[in-house]
Amino acid sequence: MISKILITAALFGGAVMGAPLREKRQAAVPQFVLDYAPLVWLHSQEAYNPSDISAQLANTQPQHEFVAVAGPSPLTLDNLNQLNSPNTTYLTSTVDITTNPSFLKGVKPDGSGKTNGAVSAAIIVNDHGSGNVDAFYMYFYAFNWGGIVLGQNLGNHVGDWEHNMIRFKNGVPDLVWYSQHANGEAFKYSILEKHGLRPIAYCGNGSHANYAIKGKHDHTIPNLNLPDGLIVDNTDQGTLWDPTLSAYYYAYNPTASSFTPYDSSTPVNYLSYTGRWGDEQYPDSDKRQKKFFGQPKYATGPTGPADKQLNRTDVCPSNGKDCIHRGILVPRDL
Repeated sequence: MISKILITAALFGGAVMGAPLREKRQAAVPQFVLDYAPLVWLHSQEAYNPSDISAQLANTQPQHEFVAVAGPSPLTLDNLNQLNSPNTTYLTSTVDITTNPSFLKGVKPDGSGKTNGAVSAAIIVNDHGSGNVDAFYMYFYAFNWGGIVLGQNLGNHVGDWEHNMIRFKNGVPDLVWYSQHANGEAFKYSILEKHGLRPIAYCGNGSHANYAIKGKHDHTIPNLNLPDGLIVDNTDQGTLWDPTLSAYYYAYNPTASSFTPYDSSTPVNYLSYTGRWGDEQYPDSDKRQKKFFGQPKYATGPTGPADKQLNRTDVCPSNGKDCIHRGILVPRDL
């Protein structure tokens, strides 16, 4: 494996060569959105890497209550929103996922941090005016492995959207949100671990929840994030991923709830899809399904980026919980 020093050099020393091309391709994207974009450490044992967003359509079929739904053919990121209806549509794997089909595994980033041949992120900019800008860095994975709880594998699902959000004031990062399962954590940018200007996110093995430090993270109690416990995410410095190298870029208009791609060739209609990006939760009668204390082995796939509260008042989504702007990194490694 390339050493951390060489990876850093590739991302920052190499950025001198790579940045002009990226800036030319995305000339209208605010430069600070790129300069401060998070870098993600995937776990050293990660089996389900970042995935090509469009590949999810090529390997699934739209269903509702496990019955095929009529829709455009072929299904693309440009017409996915045509599946919107009062009934929720589920992008259901065409292959039994217990066989671990290859599309679920995604694409491991190369030595520069790029997912070659796979557009695996969507970067969405919400300019509130008066110098206040929120940049959402949306990460896509074809599969979420839920982990082991008391010897039981629970909480798996096809499709996985996670994200960081950075709140900028006059082009300067102030706060950073890390999505984690049903909620997440917010930190002051100044105290975060960084490569150069870019904050680091540590990705939970299989679950893809984002954390500000490596190590163990218990999420039995949301918002508490203890260094060990019953339901644990594991993070380390396995493979470094730079989501900006293979991403779609958009400006978001909260008044119209609309997205405008910075590059006219970029697909956009998939962001308006209101259905699920994976299978519907299998019923108890399905031989693949098991439950442990009411928790299923296979859960329902997630909604997409538009459902992540892109027009927030605070850096945290509004969910009835306090929004804590953490000024220290906890828990610390033991």
